[in-house]
Amino acid sequence: MAKRGRPAKAKGAAIASANFDVPVTLVKMKNKVFNDDLFIPIKTKTIVDSILSTEGGIFPGTNTVVIGDPGVGKSTVLLDWIANMQKEGKKVLFVSGEMNEIDMYGYVNRFPKFGDLPIMFLADYAECPKQAVEQVFKQGFDVVLVDSWAEVTAMVKDQMGWARGKVESWLLDLLDKHNKGFNDKTKNTAFVCIQQMTKAGEFAGSNRLKHMTTSMCALKFDGRGRDAERYIEFSKNRRGEVGEKIYFNLSRGECVDYAFEMVD
Repeated sequence: MAKRGRPAKAKGAAIASANFDVPVTLVKMKNKVFNDDLFIPIKTKTIVDSILSTEGGIFPGTNTVVIGDPGVGKSTVLLDWIANMQKEGKKVLFVSGEMNEIDMYGYVNRFPKFGDLPIMFLADYAECPKQAVEQVFKQGFDVVLVDSWAEVTAMVKDQMGWARGKVESWLLDLLDKHNKGFNDKTKNTAFVCIQQMTKAGEFAGSNRLKHMTTSMCALKFDGRGRDAERYIEFSKNRRGEVGEKIYFNLSRGECVDYAFEMVD
């Protein structure tokens, strides 16, 4: 007759119940010294700068998550931001998991300034997306646009056979590493990541992702059909404003047109 024993403790539970000393260092911010460049915002050269932060723009070493209605123009708006940043001398990168080269060529025909953007097409590295992302980030960028968070994590999940939580932890740790300047150029990289929405139109993601995010904004339609207007609204922003709507238009010329007034 088989013996019945106590179920084995999970490894995590054993560590949690273990009694051992952990060295803890307390920090006083008055003793910390930071590079002055960390406090100089990177401009999108649009009216959105005034909402992104009180100083105007995205700060180095921060993370912005963007959600939005399908077809509202998330990729177009954010590509416009980083193209403007590049024009001002910043080193930018577009990681495309959603679009292929033909899709992107269509964007460039309409918005020629996108043609100079350095792009990593993730589909080109379907066999090794984890290593490819790690290697390209190591080059050191001022701003990286990731389109999308869900596609990057899905591809790495398939490659590594990891659980979704482990993949997200890997990507969050990678962003944190480059936020802090651990790359070849010691740049405190700012990340702008497009993320999925829930069916209720809310941000989809873990609490850790939400907590690591400096700002969260949504691009949405106001109304329905051809007459629907588009707007940007921030729901979280440690450096700037929340709750204000900035209306924009994609049909007027070769750039995003913020022709409408901000609405509280």
